[in-house]
Amino acid sequence: MQLAAAQLPAHLQKGLRPLYTLHGDEPLLIQEAGDALRAAARAQGFTERTVHTVAGAHFDWSEVLAAGGSLSLFAERQIVEIRILSGKPGKDGSVAIQQLAESARDNDSTLLLFVVPRLDKATRTSAWFVALENGGVTIPIDPVERAALPHWIAQRLQRQRQRVTSGEEGQRTLQFFADRVEGNLLAAHQEVQKLALLYPEGELSFEQVENAVLNVARYDVFKLSEAVLGGQIARAQRMLDGLRAEGEAEVLVHYTLAEDIRALKRVKDAMNAGRPLPLALREERVWGPRERLFERVLPRLSDRQMAQWLQDAHVVDGIVKGLKQPDWPASGWQALHRLALDVCRACMTGPAARVGSPSAATAVARPGRQPSA
Repeated sequence: MQLAAAQLPAHLQKGLRPLYTLHGDEPLLIQEAGDALRAAARAQGFTERTVHTVAGAHFDWSEVLAAGGSLSLFAERQIVEIRILSGKPGKDGSVAIQQLAESARDNDSTLLLFVVPRLDKATRTSAWFVALENGGVTIPIDPVERAALPHWIAQRLQRQRQRVTSGEEGQRTLQFFADRVEGNLLAAHQEVQKLALLYPEGELSFEQVENAVLNVARYDVFKLSEAVLGGQIARAQRMLDGLRAEGEAEVLVHYTLAEDIRALKRVKDAMNAGRPLPLALREERVWGPRERLFERVLPRLSDRQMAQWLQDAHVVDGIVKGLKQPDWPASGWQALHRLALDVCRACMTGPAARVGSPSAATAVARPGRQPSA
């Protein structure tokens, strides 16, 4: 049985199942879901708790099997927590997990709680995970996407009886907050809690939030890809600056941008050859949020645009490796800005800027920072 994380509180009010699995990569939300399960278990008399951490393929499952299969009228009710750090339990672990899932069906003295990272599709169809899903409750813990982050912050403020001002100013406040904590949900949670310490219940002004919330955003190249393909120019610029400040390698940022360009070109070529867009995307292993972005932008991108981007990506590859190129900034980061924003502009909703236009070529020039040839 699969259960959405948002449905967990209502589910727990109806009683506990003997087997739960949390899977995802968001530490704060994993912790909160686990805390809710453990609190419900304690309220029902589960007084003992053991935690087993599976760090490699050579883990000894015998102790877990003994704990998970213990049935005694006189034993204390217990929580047995198994954390599989890699999400790959190995052959012996797979067999052991299937045994544990089977034994949990008739065991009301033990609550089994598995915690695993985000799993790919192949792993979710493996025998051990199917056994967990069929024998208990699996709860995917999805990350809070950037578009949903302002709403998430508003909900967290509401829990502590605070809120932003209504209307446009309130939305601006939430967007500012989200910009400061993007990619770092645990820090976002801590900044929300800090507001409860600094200010009384009720309405918060933009100035109060601006003065209190630290810039704790963390960026990764995969989210940069989403910003560029989503046509979010301001966000893409902010993320590039953030990646640079965090010491990310120029080569890795370039690889991500270039791979998106190559994937767009391959899918476009497949469409030109007569393949339907959904099939072309599957063949190129484009799925999830990236698939939706490709579906939105590909119909309006020209072959000429993508051929130019491929050439530009080749040029920027040389720049980040120390080569100078005519008519391009000497700085690798400025060249990455120019390449990213050329693609970003074309992916915006509305008319796309022409590749090679003056506006595209000078898009990344900033006050006090002139590109140099």
